Amino acid sequence: MREDYREEVARIEVALERALEILTDFTSGQIESRKKAGGDPVTEADTAVDNVLRELLPRPGEGWLSEETEDDLARLACSRVWVVDPVDGTREFISGIPEWSVSVGLVEDGRAVAGGIANPATGEIFLGAVGLGVTANGAPAQVRGRRSLAGAEILASRTEVKRGEWEGYGGGFTVRPTGSVAYKLGLVAAGRADATWTTKPRHEWDVAAGVALVLAGGGRVVTEGGATPLFNQEKPRFPRLTAGPAALIAEIEGEIARRGR
Repeated sequence: MREDYREEVARIEVALERALEILTDFTSGQIESRKKAGGDPVTEADTAVDNVLRELLPRPGEGWLSEETEDDLARLACSRVWVVDPVDGTREFISGIPEWSVSVGLVEDGRAVAGGIANPATGEIFLGAVGLGVTANGAPAQVRGRRSLAGAEILASRTEVKRGEWEGYGGGFTVRPTGSVAYKLGLVAAGRADATWTTKPRHEWDVAAGVALVLAGGGRVVTEGGATPLFNQEKPRFPRLTAGPAALIAEIEGEIARRGR
């Protein structure tokens, strides 16, 4: 693992800036979509951003994994892989809800090491890497230091909340429904919420950038059984994910187990 990811973070920043330029040609809430195989929506913006990210990010020998690109398993032989979601939270993008993002993560030897998340609707940009820390719109940021779920602000999937999957939790914390999972992770990494977790599986491209940012911001991320998420897998999917301050993870995992989630 490299000791300094400044060049990679700079590359991510340039790619996000270019993606934001492209997205000015599309209006959230006023864009047509179609259904992909599996029923998820996709727009012309997803494809346009995917193309520019793939043009700007990978260097020779680096792999590529994107929601909008056919998966090439040659990436499995690569030590470094770019894992991206051109538009995470496409449903919110289509509906005009300002909770969608462009997510760019760099994975090295299976670990998420650098990332950038931009929310075009709010103007927020989170950047960072392990060993370098996190910035929010250029200002230093970090994961909050909360040590108890009591009084915590937890970001939850808007869809999961709507389906009733967050009912019955205890702990005395506040649940804030939010769209894009990448955006939620970015907010946690920058200390703008305490923690987030999912009740359903998530793909690597949904979370790679956010995991890197939470780790860079001093937090911890675990998947099923409290394991550290390892990326660039043949089946790029996690059963679930929990992210927040290290001191909160055990309590959150206990709450999830109690709920049978």
